Amino acid sequence: MKEKGDKMKKQFFNYNLCLLLFLTCFTINAGAQNIKPEAKLQQYTIRIGDQTRFFLSVYQPVKEHINFPNLTDTLTGKVQIVNINKPDTTFDPNDRSHATITQSYTITSFDAGTYTIPSYSFGSTDGVLKSNELTLQVQTVKVDTTKGIYDIKQPIKVSYTFVDWFKDNWYWVIIPLLLIAAVIGFIVYFKNRPTPQPLIKVVKPTVPAHIIALEKLTEIQGKKLWQQEQTKQYYIELSDVLREYLENRYHLKTHEKTTDEILSDLRRIEIADENKGILKQILVLSDLVKFAKEKPLPVENEQTLEQAINFVKNTQQLVVKVNTEGGSPNV
Repeated sequence: MKEKGDKMKKQFFNYNLCLLLFLTCFTINAGAQNIKPEAKLQQYTIRIGDQTRFFLSVYQPVKEHINFPNLTDTLTGKVQIVNINKPDTTFDPNDRSHATITQSYTITSFDAGTYTIPSYSFGSTDGVLKSNELTLQVQTVKVDTTKGIYDIKQPIKVSYTFVDWFKDNWYWVIIPLLLIAAVIGFIVYFKNRPTPQPLIKVVKPTVPAHIIALEKLTEIQGKKLWQQEQTKQYYIELSDVLREYLENRYHLKTHEKTTDEILSDLRRIEIADENKGILKQILVLSDLVKFAKEKPLPVENEQTLEQAINFVKNTQQLVVKVNTEGGSPNV
């Protein structure tokens, strides 16, 4: 009885193993059937030197990654690749989970003959899949040898009138006339122009760079941009104010330069290392927010504005007031 039971267990195990292998093969075949590589030609017959297009396409699930063959100079023999075009993706209108990816190549050949374009391998998670083979026929230009050879025809004489010459050389007439008219117009204008009256020029006092910067930083603080989920705009305006301040204060071109270029230019200017460190920290953090989607903490947003205000105050230009009543000047 015990031997009979062991035999039945062994048969049951073999049956389950065969069933598992069958389901695995069926799953692999079903996955492979969902990936269909195909090769096509725009024209299967061309003349020497003419161009046509070669298409490699794969119908596949959207989430599947397929490795296309790496084609660079030639397809086969004397069939050359002229240009590699951008891949194109077309979704299946009946099944949006599948799409066809097509890679096209512009090809040509300068030797007559019939060329077989081989199948190409595509790598996938289900293994290597191959496209179909194609045949390209390159024909020579037919020459009719039954007709005789003739001399080149002589040039035909045509009449060339003044109107024809003017059509070809009108700019040699119009441009000098326009220049003469412009000169005469300037002469008449300067002779008849009214005498300008003397004007009293009012010189407005120049607003110091640090005053402008501090006013704009105060405006940014009042907008409360980062509190309204506009952190990127907050750092854009903050870095723009500092760049403008550096231009007005130290006459540096900053709006067309990167952060590294600005910091490199500041090495030639006498600014305390502590203030340079504050500026670098603000500009680097602004770049991370603008370009790397960094999300600083609220406390960092507040500290950055305070650091910008401190930088402007620490680097502001001192104004010397002259004491008209005598004595030493006041700073």
